[in-house]
Amino acid sequence: MREHLRGRRHPQILAYLLLTLSSFRFYLFRKLTESCIFSLQIEMAQIVRQSKFRHVFCKPVKHESCMSDIRVTEITWDSLFCDVNPKFIAFINRGAGGPFMVVPVNKIGRIDKDYPFVDAHKAPCLEVAWSPFNDNVIASCSEDTTCKVWVIPDRGLSRNLTEPAVELTGHQKRVNTIAWHPVANNVLLTAGGENVMFMWNVGTGEALLEISGHPDQIWSINFNYDGSQFVTTCKDKKIRILDSHTGEVLHEGTGHEGVKPQRAIFVKDGLVLTTGFTKRSERLYSLRAPENLSNPIVEEELDTSNGVLFPFYDEDSGLVYLVGKGDCAIRYYEVNNEAPFVHYINTYTTNEPQRAIGFQSKRGMSSEENEINRIYKLTTKGVVDILQFFVPRKSDLFQHDLYPDTRSTIPALTAEEFMEGMIQSLINQKLTKIRSGKNAAPNRQPVNAAAAAAAAKPKVQVAKKANILSTLAPTAADVVQSQSYAERPPSSQQPSPRPSSSPRPRPVVDEDMGIVPMREAPPSRPASSRASRTEIPPKEEKGPDPMKPKQAVTLKSRAARDEPGSGSQTPGQRRAAAELERIKRDQSRTADEDTLAPPPQPTRASASPRGSVSSASDHVPQNMDELLEDLMKMKAVLRQHERRIRMLEEEIADRNMSNAYSF
Repeated sequence: MREHLRGRRHPQILAYLLLTLSSFRFYLFRKLTESCIFSLQIEMAQIVRQSKFRHVFCKPVKHESCMSDIRVTEITWDSLFCDVNPKFIAFINRGAGGPFMVVPVNKIGRIDKDYPFVDAHKAPCLEVAWSPFNDNVIASCSEDTTCKVWVIPDRGLSRNLTEPAVELTGHQKRVNTIAWHPVANNVLLTAGGENVMFMWNVGTGEALLEISGHPDQIWSINFNYDGSQFVTTCKDKKIRILDSHTGEVLHEGTGHEGVKPQRAIFVKDGLVLTTGFTKRSERLYSLRAPENLSNPIVEEELDTSNGVLFPFYDEDSGLVYLVGKGDCAIRYYEVNNEAPFVHYINTYTTNEPQRAIGFQSKRGMSSEENEINRIYKLTTKGVVDILQFFVPRKSDLFQHDLYPDTRSTIPALTAEEFMEGMIQSLINQKLTKIRSGKNAAPNRQPVNAAAAAAAAKPKVQVAKKANILSTLAPTAADVVQSQSYAERPPSSQQPSPRPSSSPRPRPVVDEDMGIVPMREAPPSRPASSRASRTEIPPKEEKGPDPMKPKQAVTLKSRAARDEPGSGSQTPGQRRAAAELERIKRDQSRTADEDTLAPPPQPTRASASPRGSVSSASDHVPQNMDELLEDLMKMKAVLRQHERRIRMLEEEIADRNMSNAYSF
């Protein structure tokens, strides 16, 4: 027995076990693979961030549609040398003193060497900035310790401009940087080389506030959303947030470690985004909270370069663009409340380094093409590259989610109101140590006014009609009484709701016109006048029978189904019915003597064909009933004549046909 199992059964059992083991291994492998794929999908779902700006891409405008031959200044100063608004673009160009050029933003082609410019300063111009509330007003600062405000004509410069609208003199050294107040009109902040800042009322040219306390050179200044605070970066590697009304330092912290210039701007929810250098000249950015400026929330190193990184922030979309002078790349990120709070999107790279940079406002965007931002980049060859950033969308309609209301050109505060808040804040600070200056949120306007107006209209317009039911009188309470079937009396015993003196008129059936409107019978009518009319007997009103179904099925017999008019006829029956109909039509065309006879002449006492008594020709109906009877008589006569004429025409046609084919 053992030899039998060992010789024959053992190899089969072993093969079966091996097959089972291999199938089990395959099953385990498949399950492990599915679990790995599922876990990988979960991780990928966590990695992929949901955002409408995740696929923003840059599309430059062709050089044939750009400006060229711009001769930018050659001074070594960490500034943008450019600023742009929806009407004009300004460049600090080469020349004696400190000139800058103002060109319409839609100009195309080469710029002539003798193109008009603004002869602004006696020393090199360091920075220019357009007013946020007037596209024709621009401010400039220079090494000649002055800051000037200029008014550009609507059509641009036709000759050199030498006389400023306002000249602000108060600094002892060069004016490093300037910034307009984002909410108050005609309020300008300047920072000088003597480490002092002035808040100016540009309309009157007087200094509203002098802010001192910085131990070293001020590199950058930037206001927050409502202009109540501004942030500064200094050469002492400190970042300070100051109050706009009092100049008091609210928050202070240590910035980047590098000795090269660093810059700071306000972003979403009052956070501060800074760019700078490390000790090894590595460029980096960081996101900081105002309460703890020394410890950044997020910090990331980018590369090693000498160019200063300038951050541009779009407060409507939350996008940040990092542009370095002398670089060929522009990096852009999205700042939101999700960790890691600063999300990298993409990098746009060209072959030409940038010499000057201008960031366009939302009022200058092309919302029909889903353009989200636009950057003007002046290369070292003097060509102005227009870089448009788009959000890919399949629809050509206006995208309301991409374009919330942006800042308006109408200021929320005047310079006088801002000054009153400043004075009140200073008084409160000296008396009660409370900072309560007057602040206001900026006014906002739609990016595309036409699309916003169209969206405000209702999509479905409903035509209002008169309320017909409103004219009906309400039902009296004593008319309707609820009764059960058992309590309700029989229909024959129910009293009539109308009085017996005026019985209800009955419908009258007319042989030619069908049912005519109901009318009451006159008291004195001859019996012969209604000989051709049949009265419909009134139907006896019966109450609903609970034992009788509401719908009953009627079954047809075989004889009824086999009738000629039924739907289930054989082809032979249908042919026979058609032949019978043809014979009836031929018989109806045959004229009889009564039909061909002329109609009898009516006399005063003669009877009409309809059985009524006809009146004389001079008879005038006395009431509506007699008029209707006369009309019915005339109708009967006309029908007889029409039938007689039709038969005569057919007879003439038959004779013509027989005469035509008789030969």
